Amino acid sequence: MQSPIFAYNEQQTQERWSLQNKQMLRVALEGHDDILARKGTMVAYQGLVEFDAEFQSNQQSRARAQTGEGLDLMRCHGQGTVYLANLKQHVHVMEVDQDGLTVDSSYVLAMDSSLHHEVIAVDSLYGISGSGKYQLNISGRGKVALMTSGMPLLLQVTPDKYVNCDADAIVAWSTGLRVQMQAQTHSSGVWRRRGSTGEGWELSFMGTGFALVQPSELLPPQGAQIGSGLAAQYGMGQQGARGQNQGNAWS
Repeated sequence: MQSPIFAYNEQQTQERWSLQNKQMLRVALEGHDDILARKGTMVAYQGLVEFDAEFQSNQQSRARAQTGEGLDLMRCHGQGTVYLANLKQHVHVMEVDQDGLTVDSSYVLAMDSSLHHEVIAVDSLYGISGSGKYQLNISGRGKVALMTSGMPLLLQVTPDKYVNCDADAIVAWSTGLRVQMQAQTHSSGVWRRRGSTGEGWELSFMGTGFALVQPSELLPPQGAQIGSGLAAQYGMGQQGARGQNQGNAWS
């Protein structure tokens, strides 16, 4: 049998974490150092590998209920190779070190089980109830695989060059950065998304580190949540413009 499809063979590598292609992650399991992966993202595996639901502590459950931010994870362990993918999203492997990584949980595909994650809040400049943004802080040492819709842009932040990013396009940033949520509009007009420009809330980053943005303001449809209430309608809060856009795209 002959076909061009046979060119897409398994990629051989000695790396534990590697990319099979731009949209598929390959992780080698060696009987120790389990990984945590987003539920339902295993597309194939080889060897003796088991998948178990990951336990959530009471603190994690409460944070998830209060903020909507969190991770639905499964533990992958055993001896073999696991392939992970999610809706053809582009996959990127990052090394987490002592500086830490802050990320929107919707873009996490997998991580080393040795890493710690907790929910944090980013408050808005205006102090309006419900207009903040919740994220995950990932700390420790290990690998994390992030997903983006298309190829991302990594922007360097320095003390003399701060960076502003759309709150619905930001994927991750260095935990050590100072972050403020704001809207480029007068406070009297904070409830509208910059008139007819379609632009709303943004995050301003200051310090030394990086910010990672994707060329899309929409999450993968499996995470779609239709915004509710006045804050969500006008691009504010945890769902914000995300809820507004997804409601139009996938409702």
